[in-house]
Amino acid sequence: MATEAAGGGLSFDPMKQFEVSALFGGDTISWYTPTNVTLWLFLSVLAVTALMVLTTSKRAIVPSRGQSIAELAYGFVYKMVEDVTGKDGIKYFPYIMTLFLFILCANFLGLIPMSFTTTSHIAVTAVMGFGVFIAVTILGFVKNGTSFLSLFWVASAPLALRPVLAIIELISYFVRPVSHSIRLAGNMMAGHAVLKVFAGFAQVTAIAPVAIFGVIAIYGLEVLVSAIQAYVFTILTCVYLKDALHPHH
Repeated sequence: MATEAAGGGLSFDPMKQFEVSALFGGDTISWYTPTNVTLWLFLSVLAVTALMVLTTSKRAIVPSRGQSIAELAYGFVYKMVEDVTGKDGIKYFPYIMTLFLFILCANFLGLIPMSFTTTSHIAVTAVMGFGVFIAVTILGFVKNGTSFLSLFWVASAPLALRPVLAIIELISYFVRPVSHSIRLAGNMMAGHAVLKVFAGFAQVTAIAPVAIFGVIAIYGLEVLVSAIQAYVFTILTCVYLKDALHPHH
């Protein structure tokens, strides 16, 4: 909320919406304390369950709207996994599908007024980003053994450049989980902060029409960004999986 400052100006904190707070028991937060983060994470899981289980429990030849959305999401992600990773990656489709739907639902739930955007917190996105990194790294060594290291050796490059390129490839590989998680959290946080700024200015009568138009425009953009970021996180996961399955340059 925006408040009047002591000097008569407008004062509001667009970052306050990202604060973690306990649902019960005051301001003290322990590892077992239910917070606004855990609440909206739970609601995201419920949303995924409702979309993929409840809407498809009574499948019909002429699908309902919910079933149509579920089938479109299924086909979209399946085609993505198949195109990027090949037939070998289809067996990992359930994991990738779960990631996509969870991020998508969490992003969209964060657009509800007075809600909490869980994917704006690096602690949430880092778990997913590092989870993907560790999983594909282990899978790479299990499937390929030491030949997985050929991912870092660019055989097509001139021999003198190969050691340098190997170092660059190795650094870029270990940066993957950081960029993977920060990209999602940063985009969600930035968009919601800008939305909050415009909402604060909407309370100033002189610029209210412009600010309200800005809120509508930014909100529409955030809907698009929420879907795009879920797609980007998922397709990068597919790319990393492809490297694990087929590491040879």
